[in-house]
Amino acid sequence: MRVATLGYQTWGHRTLKALLESEHEVVLAITHPKSEHVYEQMWADSVADLATEHGVPVHIANKPDEDFKAALKQADPDIIVANNWRTWLPRDVFDSPRYGTLNIHDSLLPKYTGFSPLIWALLNGEEEVGLTAHLMDEELDAGDIVLQRSTPVGPTDTVTDLFHRTVDMIGPITLDALDLIASGRTDWTPQDRSQATFFHKRAPEDSRIDWTWPADAIERLVRAQSDPYPNAFTHYKGQRIRVLKASVSEGNYGGTPGRVFIHEGDGMVIVAGPDARTGKNKGLKIQRVRLDDGTELAGIEFFPHGGGYLG
Repeated sequence: MRVATLGYQTWGHRTLKALLESEHEVVLAITHPKSEHVYEQMWADSVADLATEHGVPVHIANKPDEDFKAALKQADPDIIVANNWRTWLPRDVFDSPRYGTLNIHDSLLPKYTGFSPLIWALLNGEEEVGLTAHLMDEELDAGDIVLQRSTPVGPTDTVTDLFHRTVDMIGPITLDALDLIASGRTDWTPQDRSQATFFHKRAPEDSRIDWTWPADAIERLVRAQSDPYPNAFTHYKGQRIRVLKASVSEGNYGGTPGRVFIHEGDGMVIVAGPDARTGKNKGLKIQRVRLDDGTELAGIEFFPHGGGYLG
């Protein structure tokens, strides 16, 4: 098939790479301009550079304006394949090719519609994550499902681990979904929109630790903000500290959320939870931190003794 791609960062790059290595003809690559947003400067393999290296016409745009539509019309694709396209597409774009537009989204739709699905899924303790190949319609990430693939989330997996596992799934699911579409099948699976959850873009404030959260939720936040993502952070005696490694305490600890309490094993326990006053909660054991100057310290080195509060 003649394929046009809409893609950005490593997600779009992997999609384009798979198509270039397939029997399909890539007739146009549309991508966004470079961004200063912290989440768009990581995993930033260039779609434009890859397309140019292979002689594929490139169009750079933030949204589907008239120049965008003209480039797409001239390319005359049989299908559009989108991955990590960041702005809304109107019907006259996604329905213009013969087979419409196939979108690759990094969640198991209808859950985790929207942005940063791997981070939100890990935060929420999901047991699996994955990719969905679906046909695009006028509602965000809501079209009929062509194919889904999943991978389990282990108890120590970071969002970086999940990124690498799911990004390796992009090529196979894209090509397999295109094969199903080219075969003439149309019996796709409608999404149950009553089960949909919609998440916003991440911002620096979303990485701030709230010590009224249960310790296991904070521990997942730490894993969901692993390098190179902006780390989970808190403040202690006027300075910001980034928590690189943490675990749930073995013992139960009571008091006020955020209290720097006591050493346990290789870390310092911080009182946590909405009902910490009861003494029935686990604490968060901080095992490694990073300061704003880049210095990294073990938790028991940074906190040589209990006392004071994080917040």
